[in-house]
Amino acid sequence: MKKIITLSLLAMLPLMAQVEKKIEVPYIAFPIKMGKGFDTVQANCLMCHSFGYIINQGREPRTFWRGKIHKMIAEFKAPISEKDAKIIEDYLFKHYGNGKEQ
Repeated sequence: MKKIITLSLLAMLPLMAQVEKKIEVPYIAFPIKMGKGFDTVQANCLMCHSFGYIINQGREPRTFWRGKIHKMIAEFKAPISEKDAKIIEDYLFKHYGNGKEQ
């Protein structure tokens, strides 16, 4: 029992660290392209990750964006309706796509 308590206290030590100077987290402004469907992207995508995740994918074909949206729904359980998924796909393809379907 003493070992468990000791290990628990040791594991919590980093949580008790004190920092005397102010720490600032850098703000990164991502260039967001406004357009039809942005409100749906904002409501469904940006609740979980920043816009940087989208921009950092690079210019990709429609099938890529469709696959990413499907992955968010299937693997990460994003509550995105079929209607919203199509709106998001169209927005991402128009503003961050490479103009190719595949």
